[in-house]
Amino acid sequence: MWSLDQSRKEVLRFAVSCRVLTLVLQVLTRFLGSSTPIVYWFPAYLLQNQEPLLRSPETVPWKPLAGESVARQKVPRNSLVGLLYNWKACSLVTRCILSYFLSYWLLGLLLHCNFLPWT
Repeated sequence: MWSLDQSRKEVLRFAVSCRVLTLVLQVLTRFLGSSTPIVYWFPAYLLQNQEPLLRSPETVPWKPLAGESVARQKVPRNSLVGLLYNWKACSLVTRCILSYFLSYWLLGLLLHCNFLPWT
């Protein structure tokens, strides 16, 4: 085997510690993201309480009248798409939450497709 001088040992130690740290962070974020719903409840709570666009009558699910059949019931529109269409009318909290989740999704998509470490 090839000899390791002091500088090669330091580089090897640094590379191994970086790899271990990366693996630990990936495992921790996977555990937190998949087993802790609080991470998703808190932004949902903030959106429901501080976003007036989510409380408008247009986003309330349509209820059939007494004489109409349920088969003709309209599908309620997606509230996320509505918030993205009305980006400038959204509150600052909503913009921050949407920006965080959309950037996390886009960054994860790009890094995962290029075989880079992402959880």
